[in-house]
Amino acid sequence: MSELRVVGVEREAGVEAGGQSVEVAAVARRRSFTSEYKRRILDEADRAGPGETGLILRREGLYSSHLSNWRRWRKGMARKKSAKKKVEGKSANEKRLEKENAKQALRIRKLEAMLELQKKAAEVWDLADEKSETDS
Repeated sequence: MSELRVVGVEREAGVEAGGQSVEVAAVARRRSFTSEYKRRILDEADRAGPGETGLILRREGLYSSHLSNWRRWRKGMARKKSAKKKVEGKSANEKRLEKENAKQALRIRKLEAMLELQKKAAEVWDLADEKSETDS
């Protein structure tokens, strides 16, 4: 039992044990992976044939649960992206309808202006007719 304590002390101190430098982190930290790394590994795993996924996981020091979680993460990101597009930008159909509505509104304004012009012209002609009748 005293040997175990000695080995533990050697590891904590970072002393060479068995010809190798052994360093232990003071506080354990979770590994974190960048989005780019996750996408790259997921793409590679998606392209991998039967049995090759295990090789990728061993090479990278990952677990299959990483892939499961990252796939869920990727799916969620795709949903957020599509929702963001719907909020930010309008669909092509909505844009087309808005453009069509704007054209129709302009057409209506022109028609109303023409109608007003015709009414005024009719009033002027009526006044002119009344004047010519009184002059005769």
